[in-house]
Amino acid sequence: MAAGATAGMAEVRATAPGWFRRPTTYLLLCGAALWAWAAHALWASTETAPVSGPHLDAGRYFGDSFLDRSATYSHFLEIESLLGMVVLLVVLVLYARHGHRLMRESAAGRIGTGMLLGMLGFGVVWLASVPFGLVAVWWQRRYGVSHQGYVQWLIDSFVGLGGTFLFICLALLVTIGLAGVLRRWWWVVAAPVLVGIALLYTFASPYLITSTSPLRTPQLVADARALEREKGLSGTRLEVEEVHRFTTAPNAEAAGFGPSRTVVLWDTLLDGRFRRAEVRAVLGHELSHLAHNDPLKGVGWAALFLIPAWGLIALLTRGRGGMARPEAVPVALLVLVALQLVTTPVLNAVSRRQEAAADWSALAATHEPAAARSLQRRLAITSLSEPDPSPLSSFLFGTHPTALERIALTYTWEERNLGSSHVR
Repeated sequence: MAAGATAGMAEVRATAPGWFRRPTTYLLLCGAALWAWAAHALWASTETAPVSGPHLDAGRYFGDSFLDRSATYSHFLEIESLLGMVVLLVVLVLYARHGHRLMRESAAGRIGTGMLLGMLGFGVVWLASVPFGLVAVWWQRRYGVSHQGYVQWLIDSFVGLGGTFLFICLALLVTIGLAGVLRRWWWVVAAPVLVGIALLYTFASPYLITSTSPLRTPQLVADARALEREKGLSGTRLEVEEVHRFTTAPNAEAAGFGPSRTVVLWDTLLDGRFRRAEVRAVLGHELSHLAHNDPLKGVGWAALFLIPAWGLIALLTRGRGGMARPEAVPVALLVLVALQLVTTPVLNAVSRRQEAAADWSALAATHEPAAARSLQRRLAITSLSEPDPSPLSSFLFGTHPTALERIALTYTWEERNLGSSHVR
């Protein structure tokens, strides 16, 4: 039987397609299995929060007038965003088809010309987004969410893309340089290098935020340090970003890791509209992100995106000579942006999971569910965000659980940990 089995296996190998018999096929299959395992491990590493809570009536929390106003405001911005994506893809398709002709005017060499085409493509992307950005500013000004001037928005939009611009330049330098040496397998080496750059950017990102100053409110600093100890953290930088000149919307973020761990509060959170207990809930939420290492996990998700993306770029740019040739850069930009748009709903799901976990962890640290409820209601009202959007809207655009879901979560926590829950 052993001899017969050996002969059978030999026959299978002999009749299998040529690509199946190649060693590289087995390497790619092993790589795909490793990728799937890493994605599952990264997803499971996020602390879970209950996915269901009591059913709440949005009208009783926010009023029918606000629900109608917030829906009109949000739906316009969502439709405009979708139109912007379509226009962006059309522009990049045209650039991918015709952009390589611009290299005839370049005498910068192979790598220099590729970087030039990348920078021009970056400019094309920005120009395509400008009309939609200006319309969004007009809409936000109309509803009183923003009072930023159009010229100022243009300047800030362009300057704010500096970090992305630098990353693209470094990415093209690495990619074209490695492709010239490694040919078809450049992406196997380039992807880890780019992940390393992303890691460096994540570490440095808190220092790149402009218009910030240290948090100087003694009570809030004391609250943050107490929450730090609760979370097993120490030495977190507490910064306030000045944004009131442009927007009335409140926000906060957690950035960096290790020595660069930072919580940034927008000054619109500290203008008197929010009580101390509500700001303490924000601090607990952001410190939970740092305790969960969410900025580092973001790099992990970026790695899971970049590795197959770069492999697909290597495959789809062969018609232009591969990434060793500068004329392949416009095609690479199209593929990268298209993949980013396609994977956005998946990354949104990851973000919602992390945000819910941070909400749950903050409740465990503050033990103030009533403050968390009032915070979520006030955040929705001051930002004019739709408290209970459609599932499709949440799938496409939702980076956070809805306001109603976050309020429901406070009741679930209260019932499980305090033994009572008074749903109103």
